[in-house]
Amino acid sequence: MQEINVSELKSRLDNGENIYILDVREPDEFASYNIGGQLLPLGQVMSMQLGDLEDKKEDEIIVHCKSGKRSMQACLVLETMGFQNVKNLTGGVVAWQEQFG
Repeated sequence: MQEINVSELKSRLDNGENIYILDVREPDEFASYNIGGQLLPLGQVMSMQLGDLEDKKEDEIIVHCKSGKRSMQACLVLETMGFQNVKNLTGGVVAWQEQFG
């Protein structure tokens, strides 16, 4: 599994890159603070209820959660399902908020 840190992600977003960000937290966490990703809670990923995500098996997907643990699990599941370019955001939203507010 590949990883990306919050500085690298922010830099790429600031440069205008079109990046698919997957947020695997729960809806209440997403509602209180998010960095613009698509919400798909870990439970749905684990039960393979992926919806539109199925169409992105060859695209880069950056997965995040609060601290990086749930997103790591999600990355492993997605990789076993054939997703080829999945990256875990190390530190998750906590690291994002610490660095960028």
